[in-house]
Amino acid sequence: MSLEVNKIRSPKAFKSAFAIREQAFVVEQGVPPEAEYDQYEESSTHFLATSDGDPVGTARWRFTSEGIKLERFAVKKDYRGQGVGTALVKAVLEDLESNEEAKDKMRYLNAQLKAVPLYLHFGFQQVGEMFEECNILHYRMELKP
Repeated sequence: MSLEVNKIRSPKAFKSAFAIREQAFVVEQGVPPEAEYDQYEESSTHFLATSDGDPVGTARWRFTSEGIKLERFAVKKDYRGQGVGTALVKAVLEDLESNEEAKDKMRYLNAQLKAVPLYLHFGFQQVGEMFEECNILHYRMELKP
């Protein structure tokens, strides 16, 4: 498997990313579409993971009043457990390292329980109590700059 992660720059890539999110969140996990797609789509920096040219995963980050929020990590079912999520987190964090505006800002996310180990691997720490978002259990996780 030849895995690549790139910033999304074309309408075709956005369409692929949204299709992955639709399947993972709306179809598989029952997230309401109005909760999945939000007012931050255009202001976020999006990524698309491809395997041998086929879209297999996606993620985004955005600036918030608290720092930088990483979100919307989704991987196609057949590609889970094959390093796609790791490659996406790595690409997002590398992109933030090269962004002057992102320097010294907290990186944080709301991790679904099954994804907590992935983010711990990158140095994120669980903060606070478990909570429910869209009927899915999460922990807030933070990575200090």
